Order: sequence, then structure tokens, then C-alpha cells
Amino acid sequence: MQPVRPFLRPVALPALAALPLAAVLMVAPAPASAQSFLEELFGIGRAARPPVPPAPVPGGRGPIEPGEAPPEAAPRPAPAPPAPPKPVVLKTPNDDAVLGQELQQNGNAGSLRLDRAGAGYTARLTLAGTKVSQPTESCKVALGDGQPLTLADQGKPNGVTQLASSGPACPLRFEILEGSVMVTPLAEADSCVFTASDCATTPKGLWGPGAATLLPRAQEFDSARGVADKAVRENYKVMTQRARREDVRPIVTEQAAFSADREQMCRAYVREGAHGFCHLRFSEARALSLATRLGLSGAAPTASAAPRPAARRRPAPAVEGMNPGFEAGAQDQ
Repeated sequence: MQPVRPFLRPVALPALAALPLAAVLMVAPAPASAQSFLEELFGIGRAARPPVPPAPVPGGRGPIEPGEAPPEAAPRPAPAPPAPPKPVVLKTPNDDAVLGQELQQNGNAGSLRLDRAGAGYTARLTLAGTKVSQPTESCKVALGDGQPLTLADQGKPNGVTQLASSGPACPLRFEILEGSVMVTPLAEADSCVFTASDCATTPKGLWGPGAATLLPRAQEFDSARGVADKAVRENYKVMTQRARREDVRPIVTEQAAFSADREQMCRAYVREGAHGFCHLRFSEARALSLATRLGLSGAAPTASAAPRPAARRRPAPAVEGMNPGFEAGAQDQ
């Protein structure tokens, strides 16, 4: 007699296979993030990406570990203080360059000629003015009745050769600049009146060549004036820094007066706006005067005082698409 086996009810395999999946779904996140959860579960989402190593720390240290505070940045060195301005020395004018030359006040009036007489200087000077009785009429006066005037050499107190006439009628000071002479009356008034000649003159100003000689050198004067103006600014800065507090204000006032005097004096020079000769010589004289007061009299010219090279104009670049033949034809016309 065979033993009786218990009856086992067969269970469908698909139902058993679905049990783990159902359990997983029960603990899975909300339906909105089910796809992301499955990607992480099967290794196809962010879990499949390689980890990003920590960024290196500047300064040679290794990467920053989690929870470690970043090191403090090394302090930067303080910037070096700007270099103090240095005085600029210009080339001293050549006195012999004006000897024997016929110079005119503002390039168009009177006549001045300097010559050597042994170890000294002489001057032949004719002043142009207006009649006292008839201010609308012009007149001329030759100092010393046309004979050479003996000039006293006063050295170089302002960096340039300074001469003086001792005539009682119209005492004058002559400062020799490059290719010109600055004339200043020694009396309180700027004018000299000659009663016997019925003539009133104002000899103050720059005596130099005429405009015809200066115009071809206008570009040269413009480059040199930039150097002279820079020398004036640098020497002025040095003076204000070296001066005592109570002496700074007079220096500032003097500098402002220099600019005004230069403009007032040079506006009378013939064709000054076209060549700039007077402005250049006036600025050079100021720079040399400041350098002398700074104790640099007779020093060699500094490198910063070298004239700037004249700028060359470059031709305009050709525009793509232009007709070269048309441009050449327009120039020929």
C-alpha cells in the first residue's frame, strides 16, 4: 500500500518573480522620481559617473579633504611707492649762434645785433615805437646814436648768459636764448620814452628771426616744445616737494604767472600760431631757470631732455572692395 502524498497546489512562476519587484516599488520614492531611482539601482545614472576629485589648493598643498577649512591666502606684497620726480636739465643755449645775427622784436620790428668785443659783448639796438604827439604814427630810435653799446656780463643767474646795458635813457637786460634774445627793461615801466625824438617804445619781448625763417622748422619746434614743457613740469614738482610748507604757495603763484606771461608775450610774435618759436624759447628759459635754482647749473643734459623724433604719417590702409583705379584718378584730379 503506497503512502498518501500531500496535495501541493502549483504556484505560477510569474507571480513569484513579481514579488521582489513589488517590494522594491513599495520602498521606492514617489512616482515622479521612480526613473531616477531605477537608474541609480541598476548603475545607469549618476552612480555610473566617475567621482570628481577635489580641486587642488593654490600654494602647493594637496586637495582639500572633506570638512577641512581652506588655507588663508598668502598676503600680497605692498606695491612699491612711485619714484620721486627727478629734475630735468636742458641743453644750455649756444651764445655764439646769435652773434652777428640781425634779430627783430617779435620777428618784425626794430633791430638788434650782438657782437663780441674782447671778453665782453656789445649791442647795436634800434627800437620801434609810436610818436608821443601823434600815437597813430610810427617812429624809431637808435640807442647810443647808432654806436655799439657796451654790455656788462652778469653771468648765468638763471641758467643762460645775462647781459645789461648801462645807458641812462633806457637800461635793458639781455638774456641769450637759442637763436634769440629776451629783452627786459630794468626800469619799473616797460616802456622807454625819448622826449627829444618824440618817440615812445616798448622793447620788452623776444627778439628773433622773422617768420619766413621759422615756418620751415615748425615741426622741429613742436617736438622740442614737448620736451621743454615736460622739463618745466618735472622741475616745478621737484621744487614744490623740496620747499618748506610756507614756501610752496609762492612757487605755485610763480608757475601760474609763467604760463600767463608766456601767452601774453608770445601772442605778439609774428605768425606764432604757425611755428611756435616764442613758446618754445620761453619754456626752455623757464626750465633752465628752475634747474639752476635746484642746483643743477652747468650739469650735462639729461636723457629725458632729448628731442622727440618727428612722427611720420602712415598711409591710410586700403579698404577691401575699393577700386584702386578710381582712387588714383581722384588724386590726379
